[in-house]
Amino acid sequence: MSKKWKTSINPRGQALRFIRIETERPLIESATLSKKEHLDAVASEVIACTKCPLWKSRKNAVPGEGSPTSRMMFIGEAPGALEDAKGEPFVGMAGKFLDTLLSQAGWSREQVFITNVVKCRPPRNRPPKPREIETCTPYLDIQISIIRPKFIVTLGSHSTSYVFSKAMLPFTSITQVRGKTYKTTILGLRLTVFPTFHPASALYNPEYKEILKRDFQLLGKKLPKMS
Repeated sequence: MSKKWKTSINPRGQALRFIRIETERPLIESATLSKKEHLDAVASEVIACTKCPLWKSRKNAVPGEGSPTSRMMFIGEAPGALEDAKGEPFVGMAGKFLDTLLSQAGWSREQVFITNVVKCRPPRNRPPKPREIETCTPYLDIQISIIRPKFIVTLGSHSTSYVFSKAMLPFTSITQVRGKTYKTTILGLRLTVFPTFHPASALYNPEYKEILKRDFQLLGKKLPKMS
């Protein structure tokens, strides 16, 4: 039988439902709303979410931000302390490095959509638990289905593992799969996945910093520039 996951909040007070069917592809029932309005509805649900214990310790949930019509999504692990304080993704030191990497590749933050696998900060920045990922990723699935990106860049092992599982690709470790393009299908969408290290890893390991720079240089050459 089909599994259903519903939400009924959006900025205009209109009913909006999302359904997860046997293929786990989220279907958006309302065809009258823009992509931005759909994403705002998801953000409203994320901000009010109490589906896992992480809501008890968060200051702010972090739904994600960026262009609703972007061809590219960047998916990280989970918010950190500054993200939790501001309710915005990648605003700490790792976020500043990500901005630098984007600029070097020829893009700006406003041209892409940035989010995380888990939308609330795990205590003490620990890795998200499997149950937390399972509970939170329907939001990510819906965001992907709304935006319909052509490219997904996964930042770190947790986001890469999850996206690979949706694409039914084998995942061993981030070091084994990073820096390569994978043409695949996710949630019924044909797209390309490019895994790399999380920008936070560069704060503690100069080698990873150089690898990330090379990976983003490669991205800038492989993927078309966005106007």
